[in-house]
Amino acid sequence: MPTSKKPISFFVHHQGRGHARRAMAIIRHFALDRPVSVLTADPSLFDGFERDIDVVGLPDMIGAAVPTQALYEQPTPSVMHCVPMGVVEMRQTMRAVLDHLDDINAGLFVIDVSAELALLSRIASVPAVSIRMHGDRNDPGHLGAYEASVAMLAPFDERLEQADYPAHLRAKTFYSGGLCTTTARVPSREEARARLKLDPTREIVVALTGGGGAGTPYAPLTVAARAAPDTLFITIGPLHLEGHETDFANLINVGWVENVVEYLAASDIVLASAGDNTVHEIAMLRRPYIVAPEWRYFGEQVRKAERLAALGAAVNMPVWPGDFAGWQAVLAKARGLDVERLAPLFDETAARRAAEWLEACVDRLWEGAPTVPTLERVRA
Repeated sequence: MPTSKKPISFFVHHQGRGHARRAMAIIRHFALDRPVSVLTADPSLFDGFERDIDVVGLPDMIGAAVPTQALYEQPTPSVMHCVPMGVVEMRQTMRAVLDHLDDINAGLFVIDVSAELALLSRIASVPAVSIRMHGDRNDPGHLGAYEASVAMLAPFDERLEQADYPAHLRAKTFYSGGLCTTTARVPSREEARARLKLDPTREIVVALTGGGGAGTPYAPLTVAARAAPDTLFITIGPLHLEGHETDFANLINVGWVENVVEYLAASDIVLASAGDNTVHEIAMLRRPYIVAPEWRYFGEQVRKAERLAALGAAVNMPVWPGDFAGWQAVLAKARGLDVERLAPLFDETAARRAAEWLEACVDRLWEGAPTVPTLERVRA
């Protein structure tokens, strides 16, 4: 439909599913006459999305070869993170991004995530909003990207923000509240256990791994199963195997399942990483949370787990126990958690609030601008 509204374009990193699901959750709340596009190296992540958007495929730069040893040896500038030299896919990506933003006369570029694209967007004179993430990000690259952006969008509660995040950047950051992309109906614990044919009275710990990691370490869980023989441990998602594990009757793996929410609803305790959606999903379900941060660039999950523990919202388990006493201590701490410390970190209106803020941001920036792009007159 014809519209005078400025287009909003998203860059969505294709590692895991979280970035794409977050974008879709926000885009669902945009006005129907707002032109929206997505740039990603995996367009299939948006298959079946009900909103009318333009999905632009980008080259997959992960693992792309550097053509010569001399180019490979070029040092990375301190203001950037991943800029190998001579890589055709990288050049094609940058050109595709700029061509698309130019073609649609983008009003706002939402970047989830890339420090380099935030700098490129500023150089190209396109207002950018960077998604704020946890981690050790006070390096020149991140600070430059944040300063180059017109604002940052933090898809979490401000109470989870790190103390070392500079005040001038916090002032230009919008905190949406805990954004959870889960849309499935949440059953009661009793209903979930009945559907899954699980003992209605037994303590159940669900260990969850998402699509962006290497899998749940299985060997430590065999120790947990022996340390708490009356507890049923259920793993969801891929497993990381050492090759010397012994199975136990109170430790079962269900693999990838569509009804993850049912298993979480059936649990007494959730053991999971510190992925954005995972944190907010557990908060939504109000379950005691053992957070086992996975390795991520810039210590993202480690820093987030620290904040959760500081708020009393989770038990931080940076090292998986290898002995009975260690597991018994972790489980005892989880049983003693007050879920009211975790629950407020989820906000059912977060995606809508983020969408409204982004639309208000682009409208404010372009209020009073000529309806005919000045670029067209320059080209003519």
